[in-house]
Amino acid sequence: MQHILQSVDHFIWGPPLLLLLVGTGIYLTLRLGFLQITKLPLALKYLFSGDKSDGVQKNKQGDISSFAALCTALSATIGTGNIVGVATAIKMGGPGALFWMWMAAFFGMATKYAECLLAVKYRVVDEKGQMAGGPMYYLEHGLGNRFLAKAFALFGIGVACFGIGTFPQVNAITEAVQISFYVPVWLSAAVLTILVAMVTLGGINSISAIAQRTVPFMAVCYVFASLLVLLFNIEAVPDAIALVISSAFTPTAATGGFLGATVMLAIQSGVARGVFSNESGLGSAPIAAAAAKTDSCVKQGLISMTGTFFDTIIICTMTGLTLVLTGVWSGDSSGAAMTTLAFEQGLSPLIGQYVITLGLVFFAFTTILGWNYYGERCVQYLFGQKGIKPYKYGYILLVAGGAFLHLDLIWILADIVNGLMAIPNLIGLIGLRHVVIEETRLFFDKLTLSEQTA
Repeated sequence: MQHILQSVDHFIWGPPLLLLLVGTGIYLTLRLGFLQITKLPLALKYLFSGDKSDGVQKNKQGDISSFAALCTALSATIGTGNIVGVATAIKMGGPGALFWMWMAAFFGMATKYAECLLAVKYRVVDEKGQMAGGPMYYLEHGLGNRFLAKAFALFGIGVACFGIGTFPQVNAITEAVQISFYVPVWLSAAVLTILVAMVTLGGINSISAIAQRTVPFMAVCYVFASLLVLLFNIEAVPDAIALVISSAFTPTAATGGFLGATVMLAIQSGVARGVFSNESGLGSAPIAAAAAKTDSCVKQGLISMTGTFFDTIIICTMTGLTLVLTGVWSGDSSGAAMTTLAFEQGLSPLIGQYVITLGLVFFAFTTILGWNYYGERCVQYLFGQKGIKPYKYGYILLVAGGAFLHLDLIWILADIVNGLMAIPNLIGLIGLRHVVIEETRLFFDKLTLSEQTA
């Protein structure tokens, strides 16, 4: 079974999808005038100021604040991919994989901007008076293609239930807690299931409330610990960066426990794991963006774009540089054990182990919550309100059983459903590219005019 799934995974994540992902990002980057560079300061200003100049937040359409929407999206994106995924990419593709993660993230910022802009533009009010949006809505109402919309929703449920949302996260939590604190898998799985049930049954407001409290805290703590490793090994940082860049364009020779990697393998590993981590082009973050209280699809697109910046450019970079400068990437360890070893060598055995364990627990837990909401919105699109309650209970049961599956099989399955989910979304982005460009032009023309007359 694993061999068959690996063949399917390699086919889906072959050159066509990689070119579609990166190519869409490159095209949008060029047509939007490198917006991820020129407008990043404005995006950060909107994020942290709440953009109060536009009026009272409560008068805007939406269910949660723009910051809460971003935190909900980040709760789903900042997960095991930032710790396990980066380690897996570098183990497979060598240090150069980190460079290609950077490239995928850079162009992915333009993709994330576009998909979240479209999510707000084409969102609707559902039967309960809540905002519903995401690729399924802009595929149907914008592109006029219900088949692709339904395909995306179906794949979205698959990713939530059998991919990113449950199994990899649950497995990572229970394994990490067992190794570090000797807690039996069945006990940690039971506690995790109860916590997930308590939060997810409360809906988007409950999920976003937890996300706003935990996401910034856990991200800052992890980055701080990573910076300590870099500072304690500051003399090795230039060589580590040089190795990352050189390995991105030349084959990496076998050394120690590393089997060697071609440039193509570095690209494939970096892009695939980068997308798994930041989800740009996947179509998931737009579902959270659509719930934001905002009067401008462009503003929410800018705010959502920062999610890819925080996830990959900052957090994944911290993990990647730690792995490379400590040299553990060429050893025999892999996955979470490899990242743990890097922090143990960079800080201390005790501190390093707890940093990774707690990071995995918090990152994975919030990912479970975020993807529960994504799956719920996909179920609501396909089956209406009547399908939400059975979905939630089914999701909770999958969380309970996720701890007892084999990790290698889980990651392969997650990669497959990731790729399937990205395809209809990217088709929608390409088909609606002129809408994105026109909305962006009108917004910044209006902004420039208001600044001139102020």
